[in-house]
Amino acid sequence: MHGVPQIDVTELQRRRAAGEPVAVLDVREEWERDICSLDTIIAIPLNELPQSIEMLPKDRALVVLCHHGMRSLRAAGWLRANGFDNAVNLAGGIDAWAKQIDRQMKVY
Repeated sequence: MHGVPQIDVTELQRRRAAGEPVAVLDVREEWERDICSLDTIIAIPLNELPQSIEMLPKDRALVVLCHHGMRSLRAAGWLRANGFDNAVNLAGGIDAWAKQIDRQMKVY
């Protein structure tokens, strides 16, 4: 998925702390979110994304995350191809968030 913009966890943390209008889409499965998750997310498993696209905002940045950043990269690319120019991938996923930002967060 060349050409899909990415941000790192430090940038996401900065944007959230600054109160910037950013939506976070978590495309992991429910059992994965039960282990660890960010607050204030939109939770739609990757395989349910096409039928749930109307739930997503187009009026602000849409940061897509998964475990390590591969599913979310595919999802962000698909979203961008379907009119969501605001979709970006979170490089490293929730794993990077847990290791770099919130070290109290469970990892799997």
